Amino acid sequence: MESRCITRLRLPFNQRFSLGESAAIWVCGMGAEAAREAAEGLKTGGASALMSFGFAGALEPGLRPGDLVLPESIHAGRLLGVDLSWRASVRLQLPGHLSVVGGVLAASGDVLTSRAAKCKLAQATGACAVDMESGAVAEAAARAGIPFLAVRAISDPLGFSPPPALLGAVRADGSADLARVLPLLLRRSVSLGILLRLAADARSACSTLSAVARHVRMEMGIASN
Repeated sequence: MESRCITRLRLPFNQRFSLGESAAIWVCGMGAEAAREAAEGLKTGGASALMSFGFAGALEPGLRPGDLVLPESIHAGRLLGVDLSWRASVRLQLPGHLSVVGGVLAASGDVLTSRAAKCKLAQATGACAVDMESGAVAEAAARAGIPFLAVRAISDPLGFSPPPALLGAVRADGSADLARVLPLLLRRSVSLGILLRLAADARSACSTLSAVARHVRMEMGIASN
């Protein structure tokens, strides 16, 4: 879902894909290890800057699905900065209807499936939002001495998170495995209402990310669709 916000091309999983002469995309799936592999692969392919692009979970009650997080730093055991000039250029080109926040984005090694877990991380890091990949990409950029930026849209608010039962029904690329989801519904481990709300929240996040991609394509190195 996240990659389709940038391009409708059918992208390969876990490998570099060129988007014209100045940009490449790597669909890495969930987690720090996958993101680290993607970042290293992009650097090997000649990347001179790295952007982490996708969903995030809210750690503050005021953030709603579809809100955009452009953090000034990433908390991944230590604080890692973003390229503030790049961030400012992106921010200036965003459409006025988007709700944009800054602050700290926390890295998590696990999917946070409860309000309590999110509040605990917020208290420990001072972050407004969390994801599982930006920390690894920021680390890779810092080691290489190249610019880094995170662009993350809220897909789950503080009080609503993916239930633990669903985590086993997610493929490595982040897509849902319907063959595993259906038995969860039949056993009532997950309700249809929860799935519908997760889908609606994800669509809100995708709408925001698509708007970002349309308005700041040059800042992303992408000349055309």
